[in-house]
Amino acid sequence: MCGGVAAIDYDNDGRMDLFFTNGAKLPELKKTTPSYYNCLLHNNGDGTFTDVTAKAGLDGESLGFCFGVAVADYDNDGKQDIFICNAGSNALYHNNGDGTFTDVSAGSGLDHKPENVLSVGAAWFDYDNDGLLDLVVTNYTVWNPKTDKQCFMDAGHEEYCSPTVYKSVASRLYRNLGHGRFEDVTEASGIGKAFGKGMGISIADFNGNGLMDIFIANDTEPNFLFINQGNGTFRESGLEYGVAYNPQGDSVSGMGSDAKDFDNDGWVDIVYNDLAGQVYGLLKNEGGKSFSDVTWTSRLGPLSRNLSGWSIGFIDFNNDGWKDIYSANGDVDNLTLASRQHDTMFRNVDGKTLEDVTDQMGPDFLFAGYQRGAAFVDLNNDGFMDLVVTSLGERPLILMNNALVRNHWILFDLRGYKSNRDGIGARIKVVTASGRALYNHVSTSVGFMSSSDRRTHFGLGNETRIDHVEIRWPSGIVQRIDHPAADQIMKVEEPIQAAT
Repeated sequence: MCGGVAAIDYDNDGRMDLFFTNGAKLPELKKTTPSYYNCLLHNNGDGTFTDVTAKAGLDGESLGFCFGVAVADYDNDGKQDIFICNAGSNALYHNNGDGTFTDVSAGSGLDHKPENVLSVGAAWFDYDNDGLLDLVVTNYTVWNPKTDKQCFMDAGHEEYCSPTVYKSVASRLYRNLGHGRFEDVTEASGIGKAFGKGMGISIADFNGNGLMDIFIANDTEPNFLFINQGNGTFRESGLEYGVAYNPQGDSVSGMGSDAKDFDNDGWVDIVYNDLAGQVYGLLKNEGGKSFSDVTWTSRLGPLSRNLSGWSIGFIDFNNDGWKDIYSANGDVDNLTLASRQHDTMFRNVDGKTLEDVTDQMGPDFLFAGYQRGAAFVDLNNDGFMDLVVTSLGERPLILMNNALVRNHWILFDLRGYKSNRDGIGARIKVVTASGRALYNHVSTSVGFMSSSDRRTHFGLGNETRIDHVEIRWPSGIVQRIDHPAADQIMKVEEPIQAAT
């Protein structure tokens, strides 16, 4: 699994930097082979990066085996902080504002979890709309290097064990109490009643009631959909909403996931990927009441049948106003050359149909490996989303979008006051001069073990004029902006007014 990546502007210079988790060597190997820990790369703004890991205090050598990463300003001080999921204790790093970070895990409440539970991914969101970002963490099983199970093929070659060998566990929910303190509300919230093997995690208001819900893709277990009840509790409704199983009634090896409005109808849809032979899933939100499986009618089924996917997400790579689907691929086992796979890009044609345009993405996109984590980020602030991809045993790929199709765009950089400062959970509607409505919301939790650009992206196609923008903040405040210019990164501050 190892290999998450986060987009983070840690020094507030307006350029997105990159943070990588890199796992660690098992204890018995540390003395004989090099160990690679976490890495922070500063974006120099000229197409190059500088490794500032040591200076920032983020190498993570003491953390053990690192998996996912989630970035957000948890204390509303204007600086992006980092949470890291581990096989051991999870870690919270506070951004000091001077280029350094401090490990503030001890005593925060985030450093405690059931013994030997392996945490894979995490997402920041404000589930109670109190202006403080809470944290949900997906857990996979109970594991540590000393009790690691060994499984072998017929020829005696060691391979990864089937997920069915491992115990299912609950994800964890931590409520932000302020002042750097978090309360584990897993049991009280109802999250602790559902046991699975949590992988991808996606946050959105799926039923349009102003409260953020949680989708979790599970490996070989039914997917979870936790619907926010508004009283501090969640109801697991995956079966009721039609997202728990595939159309055949089977649970799949769910890996990454994302939640965005695929068809621009104002309701947030879901995509997830899994292993070869299972086909990825595309779920259309039917007015906040249920989801219909459009995997086959969209052609995602036949397009993904032979793929083993990990990170996945909705990305409008050509700025035509339709969110396309990217998947980072690679088999589980690396026993044969054929198990290496390249990534895929499926173009959203009309909100209903997908087209495989992978071969148009350039030779670097076609690198075959064992891709795992991926982040969507505009690294050069040109309005076209770039990709950063990790691959087992390889250097990461930083894939710059050449923007050969000169469609127009707008990026929103939100700042909350009554709402959380990052604006996570804010719903944005853009109406162009022609009357076309486009939808997105602020969320960094995309794909698998990774954290994407906090700024919210809209492609505008060939339209150069926007009629108006409507922002529904988590506080309940509704803000309208008339006739903003296209092709800009627009900073928007939440109005100081009573919620409407």
